Amino acid sequence: MSKNIYASMRYHDARAAIEWLERAFGLTCRVAHDGPDGNVAHAEMAYGDGLMMLGSWRGDDDHRRPGEGWAYVVVDDIDAHHRRAAEAGAEIIGGGVQTEPYGRFYSARDLDGNLWSFGTYGPAD
Repeated sequence: MSKNIYASMRYHDARAAIEWLERAFGLTCRVAHDGPDGNVAHAEMAYGDGLMMLGSWRGDDDHRRPGEGWAYVVVDDIDAHHRRAAEAGAEIIGGGVQTEPYGRFYSARDLDGNLWSFGTYGPAD
């Protein structure tokens, strides 16, 4: 099944966000395109077979604001992922890894305050 829904977020400094998302959350930058102003106009970051898009915030006329995005990512080793994020300085929300009947998860905020949740639960296809 092809994927047709993608998370998309804005950052004040998209270049710094790309580096931080790689270090803290293990995402990989697949492509980054600069706009005419020299900022990142569009970038794509992958984790496993998932993909998210991001770019630099374009100011007050850009309705997509930094810190207002949210994404959920399925990870294999939730404890190792949590440690990596914490060691990179991610703001861990809710006290760390939690267990629910459907799996384990934790949430963290990135450099601009966007909320990321990581867990073992993957919705069925």
